[in-house]
Formats: sequence, C-alpha cells, structure tokens
Amino acid sequence: MKLLVGLGNPGAKYAQNRHNIGFMAMDRIAADHGFSAWRAKFQGQTCEGRFGSEKVTLLKPETFMNLSGQAVGEAMRYLKLAPDHVIVFHDEIDLAPGKVRLKTGGGHAGHNGLRSIHGHIGPDYDRVRMGVGHPGHKDAVPGYVLRDFPKADAEWLDDELRGISDGIADLIAGDGAKFLNAIALRVAPPRSSKSVPKPAPSATPEEPTQDTRSAMQKLMDRFR
Repeated sequence: MKLLVGLGNPGAKYAQNRHNIGFMAMDRIAADHGFSAWRAKFQGQTCEGRFGSEKVTLLKPETFMNLSGQAVGEAMRYLKLAPDHVIVFHDEIDLAPGKVRLKTGGGHAGHNGLRSIHGHIGPDYDRVRMGVGHPGHKDAVPGYVLRDFPKADAEWLDDELRGISDGIADLIAGDGAKFLNAIALRVAPPRSSKSVPKPAPSATPEEPTQDTRSAMQKLMDRFR
C-alpha cells in the first residue's frame, strides 16, 4: 500500500497558489483514475483507489502547510505504513517551472511543509519535487509561493499534471524513470520525424571540355 500526499493550504483563497501544486496533482490523479470521493479524515481530505494490486490512499492535509506532518503522521500510523511507503508531492522553488524531479530522504531545504513532515515521520520518505521557479531573492519567496500561477503558466502546468497522472502507476510500481518520462512526453513532446528532407547538394558542374585543336586549326577556324 502507498500513501500519496499532496501539500498545500485549504480553502478557495489558496487553491491556485504555487504552494498548492501538490493538491493539484492529487486532484488530477483522483479524477483520472476513478478514485473514491474525497472525504474528511486524518486532519485532511482523503480518497482511495488501486493501481493493479497496489492499494493507494491520496491525502491533502488541511492543517495548513506548516503543520502538514500532523496529518501525514496520523495517516501513516492508521494505515500501518513505514516512511518508505509515503510519497509527498510539493512545490520546489529550486527547480524551473515545468521541471519535476524525484528524491528520497535528505533535508527539507527550508520548505515548511517538509520540515513539519520531517518532525513527525523522519526524512526517509519519497518526494516528487515540482518546480515553480524562484523569485530571485529569498525574502520574496513567501509572497511568491502564496500567489496564484499566472495565466501564462496554465499550459505547461496542465501538461505537467496530466503527465504526472499518465505516469503515476509507474511511480507506484517503483519505476521512477518511466514516471518522469511520461511527464516529459507531455511537457516537451518529441518533434515530428516527418520533416521534409533537405535537397541533395547539386552536382559539381562539369569542367569545360579541353580544347585539343592545334594552333593551325584554331587559326583556320577563326576565318571560316
């Protein structure tokens, strides 16, 4: 069994914030793969589904970002899971928008949601780091992540979420490379191979025919 956790803040005010990209991923997975209806549990919203024989629970903590670990810890204990059965989806300012990376263990890099989870279950869980870009200065980070995605980001964001949904079964099965490839195919699809072939370089012009006439013949030809 796997517990997938999307980080964010509850309420319509925050729904389209960069900080809520984890919630957005959970909503896309649940909608695309026929999960049960969302219901209140574990200090958050949860739903259940399956990928093959693997049962999966999705969780959106409603404790607000800074206390996310309370909900994750409660769910993990109730479901009797070890940290390595937990996958957390979160915004990542150190990655460019549209970039997604996987990580297991390590520090929280100042992310308050991860900091809280570390405090409740330790660092040994898996993470899906979803790039949202950096505002350029650390003092601007809180305001940046608590602002909505601009309209200009709508296309890549939708592609990324669809890619995550496309590849989620592979991630659950332990194939991270295949999961990331599914996202890449949505965000940066391969160019068509049906390109018009370049014309072959033209043949080298024939060299002028060498004049083999004798001097007398040339002179006679001039006066014909």
